[in-house]
Amino acid sequence: MKERKFIRALVTLSKTDFFTYEGQIKGLQAELLQAYEKALNAGVSRRKLRTRIAFIPVPFEELIPALEDGRGDIAAALLTITPEREKRVRFVSGMRMRVDEILVVNRNVTDIESIDDLAGRSLYVLRGSSYAEHLAALNKAFASRGLPPMQVVEGDAHLLSEDILELVNAGVLNMTIVDDFKAALWVRVFANIVVRDDIKINEGGYIGWAVRANNPELEASLNEFLPQVRRGSQLGNILAKRYFGSTRWIRNPLDDFERKRLEQFMPLFQKYGDRYDFDWLAVVAQAYQESGLDHTVQSHAGAVGIMQLLPSTGEYVGIPDVTQLEANIHAGVKYLSFLRNRYFSDPQLSEIDRFAFSWAAYNAGPHKVGRMRALAAEMELDSNKWFQNTEYAALRIVGRETVRYVANIYKYYLAYSLSRDLLTKRAEQLRAMEADE
Repeated sequence: MKERKFIRALVTLSKTDFFTYEGQIKGLQAELLQAYEKALNAGVSRRKLRTRIAFIPVPFEELIPALEDGRGDIAAALLTITPEREKRVRFVSGMRMRVDEILVVNRNVTDIESIDDLAGRSLYVLRGSSYAEHLAALNKAFASRGLPPMQVVEGDAHLLSEDILELVNAGVLNMTIVDDFKAALWVRVFANIVVRDDIKINEGGYIGWAVRANNPELEASLNEFLPQVRRGSQLGNILAKRYFGSTRWIRNPLDDFERKRLEQFMPLFQKYGDRYDFDWLAVVAQAYQESGLDHTVQSHAGAVGIMQLLPSTGEYVGIPDVTQLEANIHAGVKYLSFLRNRYFSDPQLSEIDRFAFSWAAYNAGPHKVGRMRALAAEMELDSNKWFQNTEYAALRIVGRETVRYVANIYKYYLAYSLSRDLLTKRAEQLRAMEADE
């Protein structure tokens, strides 16, 4: 590392830890790593002799495997130190800050008085986290006392703790478990979550960065630097004020009002989704992001209708009058299908990545997405993956708008997918009713 003059830091691209804001790399881990880089180069005046931190975004569940495989040198996330993890990596002792893992609920959840009230309930938690491990231990304790087990769902691989908190805030999910310091930060942003710091599934744990056992010099360097870092309210205040003030958060697309609005259009979404071999819930999710399923919406740029299409786009796909509801949905699905088939049909792309790239192209244009993928390859990211890869290049090219656009649609898609059976059955009933009329 000294010879190559850079240290590879594995980070998760998230609104808390690492992201781009107005062209600058920001976030909790980014600021800590930048401070470490500054400390490493204290007294080094010649630029070519300075050691740099290279950021390598990976999914949360890949932090430790990527460290073990040699894809990075530091797992730069505040990881809970558990016996299982200590068998695999070394934690930096200077970073040892105490942490409790606590319950966070939507404000409408009012029937949890003690930890025993979690018995028989469903909790959606970060995939690959220590939360699932500690909830499994709690389930064993419940079983020994004759209580029903909790249903613990490890979340989608593309969701981080703050994404799950966002879904709890929207009412899509009822409850989750997070570290107390993250809950303290995000409760300032999300008005509809309640932090239950009286209900802890793990108490008095420690968190820290991780390195490989065969990197004792790096471990010693970090141990020298990190004791000066302290968790406190100051950093939380800075992050909340600097980064989270103007973000557009998702709503709950499944509440009563939104579900009734969706029922008006479900047969059309299903009809054209089937025609163009596009998951109709993925189209609904995009329509909800575009217009809130309100066909009367018109943008300042002239985009109209539920799918927010320009008339020129409708003409391009052979459907000229996109002011009409069915034509608007038809044209939107046909254009999505065109984008997928023309630009994102490579078999190396997963279905989710075809969705993500198609959504990004719908928002920013296919040629800009091509530039994003080219830049991702230059950055040694996987240009066939959007999340945690090409989206990072997108931040460099177009800023946060397209990244947030795709992320929001994906969360809506997950919300709809959680109720897929119910929504599909209702769509079939509505189509049958129409056929009988």
